[in-house]
Amino acid sequence: MSTTSLPVPDRSPRLREALLAAAFTADGLLDLLGAPAYAALARSETVPALRATRGDSPLDTLVRLFLLQHPVPYERARAALPLAECVEDGWVSHDGDEVRATVDVRPYSGPEGQDWYIVSDLGCAVGGAGGIGSREEGVVLGVGGASTTLAGITVRTPVASALDVGTGSGIQALHASQHATRVTATDLNPRALDFTRLTLALSGVAPAELRQGSLYEPVGTETYDLIVSNPPFVISPGARLTYRDGGMGGDDLCRTLVQQTGDRLNEGGYAHFLANWQHVEGEEWQSRLSSWVPHGCDAWIVQREVQDVTQYAELWLRDSGDHRTDPAEYAARYDAWLDEFEARKTKGVGFGWITLRKSAAAAAGNPSVVIEEWPHAVEQPLGPAVEAHFARQDYLREQDDAALLAGHFTLAAEVVQEQVGLPGAEDPEHVVLRQNRGMRRATKVDAVGAGFAGVCDGTLPAGRILDAIAQLMNEDPVLLRDRTPQAIRLLVEEGFLEPVPSAG
Repeated sequence: MSTTSLPVPDRSPRLREALLAAAFTADGLLDLLGAPAYAALARSETVPALRATRGDSPLDTLVRLFLLQHPVPYERARAALPLAECVEDGWVSHDGDEVRATVDVRPYSGPEGQDWYIVSDLGCAVGGAGGIGSREEGVVLGVGGASTTLAGITVRTPVASALDVGTGSGIQALHASQHATRVTATDLNPRALDFTRLTLALSGVAPAELRQGSLYEPVGTETYDLIVSNPPFVISPGARLTYRDGGMGGDDLCRTLVQQTGDRLNEGGYAHFLANWQHVEGEEWQSRLSSWVPHGCDAWIVQREVQDVTQYAELWLRDSGDHRTDPAEYAARYDAWLDEFEARKTKGVGFGWITLRKSAAAAAGNPSVVIEEWPHAVEQPLGPAVEAHFARQDYLREQDDAALLAGHFTLAAEVVQEQVGLPGAEDPEHVVLRQNRGMRRATKVDAVGAGFAGVCDGTLPAGRILDAIAQLMNEDPVLLRDRTPQAIRLLVEEGFLEPVPSAG
């Protein structure tokens, strides 16, 4: 793996033309390799792709050269690339009759089918079960599951300014370039800023303003409409690897990043982070994260996974290839991780998403802070669902029970009802409402809740619907109106019911 000087982007449009002409794109790769070999690449298994690229087409050559990082014959490289320029600019090296890539160039499909390219260090495209196997300090990773997850949960409304903190190879800056007038990208590692410059140039998008430094230090007191960060969130003993280790004790880097965001967001602006957090003995993890939320911000925090400390240590020791070293060295590193966790009374580590939104209501002392655990499958991109979540919180903050009962609601699209019970039973044991979009939630409801949701088409106010249900079920309508608003509130909060805007 090389950490030598990087290519220069000045003539990248010519290289981009050659890549596109050869169909070296996400769709082109799938067509050439087939689904099994394409999926194997995501697991860092290259043998199927090598077998699929034994031809002599320009696409075969480019896949072997830039994606699989195998040397290719000089004449084949010359047929696929403006080779003299690529050698001069540093994209490839030429040794005798062989040409080798100096960087990893990976086709990446944008949200609207754009043909983009992520440029990173050789061998550092993320996705393999065995990790990248790198223990070099300055390496810059390519696209992986974490970066695509963050891109998917980000709200994509047009904004004037966006900031990518810890940009790495520039994936989040690349996405932001499509809906932000001005994009700023920062990283502690100057090599990462060089890779971001290459990624943006080879993808044919506008350049970003690049600044070196840690967290918000490079931007001072400037504020933004959108902030995104896939930070080096790994909780580790020391800061051995810049691309993953935070360099602060425990989860302090993630906490600091989140807490300092309030002063950098413009009114109505969003901030999206991936993070790890400690589960500390004698402390509720929800309380720990609640203390991170800055004043003036609403928050939605979703814990996607929890690992015990041994699983966590093993995951990241494999990521850096330590499991392939001398057994005694591996055991010593493993011990150091467990010593660190023991000293901090850490019994597990959570992973998830943190979204902040700057709001006037939060600034006035009435923030909406939702912290939940949701390990189930979701529908990406989730950005629209994130935006809808905060819109629902705004609505609910303004509605007392009387206003809820006077409101009109519709059942959200693609919500289905499931009845669970013994075969042949007259009545179900319980009824479940299930979403097939967004967070794909499921919630139990009683007969009143199921009946209420089923007739919500926006025409009648909630109170009138409850009165009709009370009459059908021989219940006291006053008591039913008293006890139901909380259930309505929950169905709205979780996205099963959508408020109908008032005509006035």
